[in-house]
Amino acid sequence: MSAVANAMPMTSRNTPAVDWVLLLAVLALVGLGIVMVSSASLHLAGSGGSFRYLSKHLIALSLGLTGGFVALQIPTQWWEKGSTWLYFFGLLLLAVVLVPGLGKTVNGATRWVAIGPFNLQTSEFMKLFIIFYMAGYLVRRQVEVAHSVWGVIKPLLLLSVAVFMLMAQPDFGTTVVLLATVLGLLFLGGAPLWQFALLLLLAMLGGAVLVITSPYRLERVTSFLNPWADPLDSGYQLSQALIAFGRGEWTGVGLGNGIQKQFYLPEAHTDFIMAVIGEEFGLLGTLTVIALFSILVWRAFSIGAAAEAMQQRFSAYVAYGIGLWLGMQAFINIGVNVGMLPTKGLTLPFISYGSNSMIIACLAIGVLLRIHWENVTGHKGPGGVPWRV
Repeated sequence: MSAVANAMPMTSRNTPAVDWVLLLAVLALVGLGIVMVSSASLHLAGSGGSFRYLSKHLIALSLGLTGGFVALQIPTQWWEKGSTWLYFFGLLLLAVVLVPGLGKTVNGATRWVAIGPFNLQTSEFMKLFIIFYMAGYLVRRQVEVAHSVWGVIKPLLLLSVAVFMLMAQPDFGTTVVLLATVLGLLFLGGAPLWQFALLLLLAMLGGAVLVITSPYRLERVTSFLNPWADPLDSGYQLSQALIAFGRGEWTGVGLGNGIQKQFYLPEAHTDFIMAVIGEEFGLLGTLTVIALFSILVWRAFSIGAAAEAMQQRFSAYVAYGIGLWLGMQAFINIGVNVGMLPTKGLTLPFISYGSNSMIIACLAIGVLLRIHWENVTGHKGPGGVPWRV
């Protein structure tokens, strides 16, 4: 027994094999999401009854928890071996959406593929697949990324294919999240600061060109700068969200007592669910959500740092990437709700109604918990049973 104990990593003697801080933060976000989706969608009863959206949300959550549990059993080395193939599979999924007759169009955007009663949003899978690909690339090309411009440009060329397909849908919000995640990983992977700054500048210029050349996106930006200039048309959604936050004041009007979600605020159960939280739970509820996401990002980066210290660089970059992705998406969603950023169609992870987003986010947490378990136990290959530890 002593020989086995001495062979175990030092962290395994003092650190729980389950990252309970991360898990409890995610469970708190999921629990709040169940409550808020119910509160924000009861008035949308329709033919499916008052709990139609809540029922679909719970089904998605069940699928997500099952997927997360499965991901917890998969060794990270398997993701590393298949990282490149997963990226190309993600490109194939993006291409399927653009095939006439297969892609489903809603509100002018073609982002879904109908599979029976379910709608598959393929761009959600790319968020996780791009992280696996970039983590594998940074491990294989560490020296090239740190000392060669070409080492930085190569993954961006592949990313540009995904960006082109996303903009054809169009899905500007997911494009921003992917770009931010990839640039962040390149910086963490050792890309020189001047190259990172140049790439960031080019990305910002590219975004500005996309906004200027599209009347639809340009209108969103101008209405974001002054929603009160046209509160009944282009600035309607943001002005109603700001009214919701104003009504909430410090502690909110109480769960279920919000008015904006019922008569005024569009997409209250999806993109603008944070405004409902702000109205019903006030500044206190808003800061609580921000604190929970901050804990999630902190734990992701802590898990990544621990993996890097053990020379598990692929696991480290995957953990960093998941933290960047979920943190960036939450930042953008909350920023849109409070009027800091132009309106984009992005969900708030773990909280908003949205089956695909929930499932992929739960898968990502399963991967994070697996990395933590491997850090603690030193178990890297198949046959592990993390749920017993």
